Amino acid sequence: MKLRSKIFSLALFSGILFACNKQEGRSLHVFEIREIVLTSEKLYENPYKDVTCWVQLKGPDFNKRVYGFWDGGRMFKVRVAATIPGEWHWESGSNLPDDKGLNGKAGSFTAKSWSEEETRENPNRRGFIRPTPNGHALQYADGTPFFFLGDTWWAASTWRYPLSGQKADTNWNPGPDNLTFENIINYRKKQGYNSIAMISGFPGWAADAYPSVYIDKNGIGIRQAWEKFGKSTAKDMHDESGNLPFKLKEGGPLADFDQINPAFFQSLDQKMDYLDSVGFVPFLETVRRDIGPSWKAYFDWPDSFTRYIQYIVARYGAYNLIFSPLHLDWIPPKFSLSAEEFSEAIIAWYNEYGPLPFGQPVTSLINPATHIIYGTGDQAPWLTMHSVGNNPRNHGFYPLLEEQFDLAPAMPAANLEAYYPGWNQAPPSTVAGESAERNSARDNYFGRTQAWGSFLSGGLAGHMFGTGAYDGTTVGEQEGKRPFIWEALNYPAGKQVGYLRRFIKSEGNEYQNLQLASNDLHPRKSKNSHPDGLDGWAFMMRTRNRELAMVYFENSCEIPLISGLNPKSEYIINWFDPLAGVWLDGLDTGLTDESGNLQLKIFPDRKIISTQDWSLKLVQN
Repeated sequence: MKLRSKIFSLALFSGILFACNKQEGRSLHVFEIREIVLTSEKLYENPYKDVTCWVQLKGPDFNKRVYGFWDGGRMFKVRVAATIPGEWHWESGSNLPDDKGLNGKAGSFTAKSWSEEETRENPNRRGFIRPTPNGHALQYADGTPFFFLGDTWWAASTWRYPLSGQKADTNWNPGPDNLTFENIINYRKKQGYNSIAMISGFPGWAADAYPSVYIDKNGIGIRQAWEKFGKSTAKDMHDESGNLPFKLKEGGPLADFDQINPAFFQSLDQKMDYLDSVGFVPFLETVRRDIGPSWKAYFDWPDSFTRYIQYIVARYGAYNLIFSPLHLDWIPPKFSLSAEEFSEAIIAWYNEYGPLPFGQPVTSLINPATHIIYGTGDQAPWLTMHSVGNNPRNHGFYPLLEEQFDLAPAMPAANLEAYYPGWNQAPPSTVAGESAERNSARDNYFGRTQAWGSFLSGGLAGHMFGTGAYDGTTVGEQEGKRPFIWEALNYPAGKQVGYLRRFIKSEGNEYQNLQLASNDLHPRKSKNSHPDGLDGWAFMMRTRNRELAMVYFENSCEIPLISGLNPKSEYIINWFDPLAGVWLDGLDTGLTDESGNLQLKIFPDRKIISTQDWSLKLVQN
């Protein structure tokens, strides 16, 4: 299904202006992208740098400026969507008021609702995701809960995840044959996923004559790329047609950040269309932090950088997404700017262009936490969702998520880069000194337990899973120290993380009202647990009325006494197996004492110290 209806605004020979729908007779729906095309009178020397265009979009309870982007030649596009059924109108403008092709064009369209059946086919038809009224979770515009579960494919914008243009093979199992974007997405969708994490482009990353980690003669870090195994160069990050997101200066690895290549993003458009068509909400980042030093040293900083952030917002801001203006996984010398330098640039972008016009969440991949690196509230006015990630990939994440849960104003939060099964690099992937063998039971356990622990530490927005295949090693490349894409897709942890959704959805949208309560588990931490480990901790969140509690136990937990429940009340105890994704047979009940305490008797494995991880739900009877 083609998602973007196109409204062309053209100045004709007679000077008559008209607007038409490219797909004649096709009804327009709410939350469906409309693409307004403007053709400039002049062919500008650098349209990307010199031209800013927009439309003022007006509709029911909506009146905002929506910016456009250059798409090659004299073509500029503005992507809009109706958020409410009714009549919608737009009028174009630009920073070049004398160009009649960009200014004063106008049009209108009528938007109607999707049917119930159509909405069931694609949840994105429920509207743009936004925070819940309490600020802690996410929901669609119609109030339906949205809990994202994603897989980390940073290179999904490139040839490494090839879009075939064919329907997904519903019987495909991961392997090098038929490794297509459609098949991979469908495989994860069947496991309960509804998101992926990707970076919009990797400027200057190519299999060229330069090393993967390169500092130029002026001492400026140009790239800190993932290596192409078997070669002394970087992983090539072009699209399926060989395009890079920017032109390169003098054929070297330095990207010319003033010369964008629309053809690269036209390829990404197709992948974004496909994700939208199957109900996925991607976590889309602009660029990785290693471009910072060269961008600031050789270009107009921060204006050139804010221009690119806005280009991605303009191009993809009418999709259902979680947006990130920067991938700030860590700050190594020579290959990143400081957090303050990046923060100033992001705030400059926000002050110039404002928030996303359709209100989707904005956050950032971070190390260790957004509230520590960027701050919150007025310190980071662009930030509408908090995150933790990258390091430490152990118990250290959980206090950070709890801090974010208690911040004011309340914002949704999630772990966006947890433990990666299949990545045995120290220190991020060692747990209490343990380096688990790739795809071993312990390796998969570490990946699985981080999803549950993050959720019940306040990460109610969702969870981003990932593996050692984050770099996209694919067909035709040599084997290396990280797994191939298809190998990692077969890791049991990927399927097991999907089971978290089954557990959460068992009580409808009540998970959105959970509050931190892990300190009411006694003991919360087993005697032999380690702060930098992933064994022996227990987690609980509970509704304010104390009628529902959700609990998770890591491996090697001690059976606890649970306090803080309603006094002298009967609770149904329902155990869930995170390995198999099933509720256990035989409900048990427990009666709290006059202080609201409930002593659990034994884990389902018949032990008082767990030999695997378990979860349970307490519901007042």
